[in-house]
Amino acid sequence: MTDVMVIAVILVLVAAAARYVIKAKKSGVKCIGCPVEGCCGHGKGKKSSHGCHCHREDR
Repeated sequence: MTDVMVIAVILVLVAAAARYVIKAKKSGVKCIGCPVEGCCGHGKGKKSSHGCHCHREDR
């Protein structure tokens, strides 16, 4: 019985994550999970150690 409950919880978590990703992509979000969607360097050819290029290093 415990195994069934664990599997059910895992399935609910995976379904919730999939729903979040699908909903975000349908609404046009370019980087899912990026806190500041508008200025992320994802897909712009920029490479750095972190994904968000909004913050200057000299601050």
